[in-house]
Amino acid sequence: MVSNHTTVWCFDPCTYAFMGEEERFTFRGVSDFKDPDFINRTRANVPILVDWVVGNLSCSEARNAGVLACQANAYCIDSDTGALGYRCNCNQGYQGQPYLDPGCQDINECEDPNSNVCDGICTNTPGGYSCSCKDGYVVDGFSNGRGCIAETSEFPVIKFSLGMGFGFMALLVGITWLYFAFKKRSLIKRRQKLFQQNGGLLLKQRIISNEGSVDSTKVFTAVELEKATNNYAEDRILGRGGYGTVYKVHHGSHYLNTSQSSECCQALGMCLESEVPLLVYEYVSNGTLFNHIHDKGTSWLSLENRLRVAAESAGALSYLHSATSTPVIHRDVKSANILLDKNYTTKIADFGASRLVPIDQTQVTTLAQGTLGYLDSEYFHTSQLTEKSDVYSFVVVLAELLTGRKLLCMERSEEERNLTTYFVMALKENRLFQILDPRVVREGSLDQLQDGELVKRCVKLTSDERPTMKEVATQLQGLRKFTQHPWANQGDEENTSLIHTKKEQEDLYGVSINPYSTTVALSSGFNIDSSLVYSTHVPR
Repeated sequence: MVSNHTTVWCFDPCTYAFMGEEERFTFRGVSDFKDPDFINRTRANVPILVDWVVGNLSCSEARNAGVLACQANAYCIDSDTGALGYRCNCNQGYQGQPYLDPGCQDINECEDPNSNVCDGICTNTPGGYSCSCKDGYVVDGFSNGRGCIAETSEFPVIKFSLGMGFGFMALLVGITWLYFAFKKRSLIKRRQKLFQQNGGLLLKQRIISNEGSVDSTKVFTAVELEKATNNYAEDRILGRGGYGTVYKVHHGSHYLNTSQSSECCQALGMCLESEVPLLVYEYVSNGTLFNHIHDKGTSWLSLENRLRVAAESAGALSYLHSATSTPVIHRDVKSANILLDKNYTTKIADFGASRLVPIDQTQVTTLAQGTLGYLDSEYFHTSQLTEKSDVYSFVVVLAELLTGRKLLCMERSEEERNLTTYFVMALKENRLFQILDPRVVREGSLDQLQDGELVKRCVKLTSDERPTMKEVATQLQGLRKFTQHPWANQGDEENTSLIHTKKEQEDLYGVSINPYSTTVALSSGFNIDSSLVYSTHVPR
């Protein structure tokens, strides 16, 4: 307090008294008392601190005790200075006395002339406000919802752009749907056209007529085969040949029931909705004869079983040549096209090269068909294939089956390189024992091993000199009878005597030659996928 020194003692020049924050005030000694600007300087630089609270309870304690002094639209805060008590403050958007009834009052922000809360229409709300725009204006999305901009051509352009965008997307979806619908419809029409071109209507008529039944042959759709092969996936491929790719269908497909008699293997059906008709055959699980011949671990391939396989194959080819209404030439007979089912029953496969022979003809003229080494030697001169061409190819398979050797092998000597030539030469020079599979020599009788006339006749250069397939099948059936010779039922003493009579042959060829063959039990140790099969019709 300043009183111009009228109320102080003359010896005491002290004329000021005030409260302020201690850290903000520095006393300069006597000069402060004599400084005429002391009051203004102190007021400007030293804040006055007054800390007070209500009562000696916290907010929660006062509220529970029912003595909280905070009125409406106010909130309580505990003292943060360490002293007991609390203070009251007005809520945001309210002002007034929080300790006295009726408490804090709403602030009307819209009536504040110094406030620019809204560019458009301001509407007061309890504790706040909202902004809207006049007609012809729209909310400016970049001003936190408080600004307005005139509805000029820019906004319609935005709406037009959004509308065009959504419209374009809808149009694109519609065009895509129409494209796939049109493509699907075109595909259906194309498949129907191919079905008719491939004789589908005629086939259906024959199926439902007296010539067949609905259950005997199934006409598959392209969709069914796509589903059964998982859209012709790579992992469903069993093999590839000169006439197409072979796929294994999923065995769970209800429309591909392959349960067949062990003596009969039929074509299950076909699909005529493709450029080239697709044929569906029974799946044969035990692989090709080629794999069994050249797999040295095959235990079931005894002489008796080799002759059985040969006789069954010859019987099947004989059926094609003479028992069908129209003779069929297979044209690609080889060990890879002879399959074995789970019971090791023989199946003739791969009729991709087969041709029907008109009744009034005995041969067909064709481009090169078949596999090198198995192909009829006469064909290279005449370009004509006959039933005797299958006979030639079959006896090549027979040589392969009896020797266990591959047909062509560049690693062998020049003399042995072509198995057919080497086999015939060995026959002529009476040294067939040297090239036969050792197991065949051990298990075969002399009558069987020395009978080479069948092979000699089958490989004649002139087809007219060859036997028919029926004659071949009959002779092979006769050779099979020697595998269980009547001497096998006699005592060991006689058997021993017979074996000693062949001692000279044993020493000559290094293997034991039995006067009768022994039967070996079958052992199914292989599971090789194969397909495209045809049944044998030879009873067993």
